[in-house]
Amino acid sequence: MTTKPDGGAEQRSLIRPVEFRAGVGGAATVTGYAAVFGDTADIGGYFREIIARGAFTNTLRTADVRAYFDHDRGRVLGRSTSGTLRLQEDQKGLAVEIDLPDTSDGRDVKELIQRGDVSGMSFGFSVLRQEWDETLDPPTRTILEVELREVSIVSEPAYEGTSIALRSLEDARKERRQQNFNAAAKRIGMKVSVDLRTRAMSKA
Repeated sequence: MTTKPDGGAEQRSLIRPVEFRAGVGGAATVTGYAAVFGDTADIGGYFREIIARGAFTNTLRTADVRAYFDHDRGRVLGRSTSGTLRLQEDQKGLAVEIDLPDTSDGRDVKELIQRGDVSGMSFGFSVLRQEWDETLDPPTRTILEVELREVSIVSEPAYEGTSIALRSLEDARKERRQQNFNAAAKRIGMKVSVDLRTRAMSKA
């Protein structure tokens, strides 16, 4: 069932290698993926989650996205509107390129990546469209469209916003129960109408 979430902020991390590329004059660029399409992630044992291809298409057209270290807004590494953060939705997922600044945070991140201390990338988002499949155990959530808020280079994975996703699951269940009730009420109403017509015809 496709449902409309409440728009709360969530975070997901991807544990994949983050690559470092040295440029001209000592410039440093970090590349990696913040999300991969079609992979099934276990979210704390509560549910499984899949990001559908195309989930970032609309948001990348308009979003002013910043790159942080560990989701810390005081540790900015790049910004899409300034060109120091480049985001692309390709066949694999959400590809990220960050030109690291010549700041203490930028130099620290560069050193951590070269040492292998960084676990991967993460992204902060709000879900705009989703589907829940409760025929599976645990339920599976497919994210169809997001509003991208930020991307981060992370020292360890995080799955924040799980309570928001669980609320959206409960909302989906309520919506399905209401739809089932409405359908049942409609069937009963149609049956009563047919019975009344039948009785009226039999009396005529």
